Amino acid sequence: MYAALLRAPGPIENHPLEYSEVPEPIPGPGEVAISVLACGVCRSNLHMIEGDWLPGTPAALPIIPGHEVIGRVKALGPGVDNLSVGDRIGVQPIWSTCGSCEHCVGGHEQRCRRRQITGETRDGGYAEVMLAKANFACKIPDSLSDTEAAPLLCPGITAYGALKKARLRPGRNVAVFGIGGVGHLALQMAAITGARVNAVSRSPKARALAEELGAHGSYVPSGSEGGLVLRDGSQDAAIVFAPSDQAVAEALRVIKPGGRVILGVSQSVGGMDIGDEKTIVGTVLGTRQDMADVLDLAVDGKLHAVHEDFPLSEANLVLQRLKNGQLQGRAVLVPGA
Repeated sequence: MYAALLRAPGPIENHPLEYSEVPEPIPGPGEVAISVLACGVCRSNLHMIEGDWLPGTPAALPIIPGHEVIGRVKALGPGVDNLSVGDRIGVQPIWSTCGSCEHCVGGHEQRCRRRQITGETRDGGYAEVMLAKANFACKIPDSLSDTEAAPLLCPGITAYGALKKARLRPGRNVAVFGIGGVGHLALQMAAITGARVNAVSRSPKARALAEELGAHGSYVPSGSEGGLVLRDGSQDAAIVFAPSDQAVAEALRVIKPGGRVILGVSQSVGGMDIGDEKTIVGTVLGTRQDMADVLDLAVDGKLHAVHEDFPLSEANLVLQRLKNGQLQGRAVLVPGA
């Protein structure tokens, strides 16, 4: 089979992914082999490939990136009884968890310290065939195409986890910072709650997309030109998916005393006035039940993943476009395209 293989991290401009032939994996106990139909391209893939993460990520080299995958079951490992050959399934970033720690037992499996991550500790979906843990795979509804479903496996579940923490309701004001692969889905989910949703981005194209998707208003960060700026203390909550310390500072500026900032990016929080009693909450991914809820929203037509499709062999070029801000919504790689 062919895969985009990372042997050593490096600048994406140097094409560190090697599109080459590698052995096809064989499923072990509790695993399935899937023929990959589509795999979304995440900014965290770019960070790992370029070596931005702390030592230990990826867990080993070489590795095949990619963690938002749609595929069809090709072979079953021993003990798999919840899937059949031919099933179309999705594989999200959490490849597996321990199932027994306080986080897994308490309904927050995404916090498991022994979790395995698709494309970081286990080979991922930048390949023609990959392995998945059967009890962490989800069946994909027939009404969703491969390339529109793939982004739901990471941006979708990530946005959903953030929205649950934002505590929105009708009439509340929420600002979404960063209208990219995750942010454009978070914006749609926030609107479902009945809240008034405002998009914040430097990009005119992103602001235009936000308005197409139903944002009440679109704004630029303070100090930027080309648009309106949100007033201090005008929002009940802010959700940040823009990888910028300034975006976090802006979010803290625009929320009211007692408001909430949901951080979906690893950025510096800086200082804030404790007298305002503002709350900052981190968020990462979600549970398998969250994933099922996201798929239901998409099937019901309440959620649409904007995406651009590319051949798997162009993975380096697609990641370079992502780095340069030349993509709208989510890029999706398609093997054999």
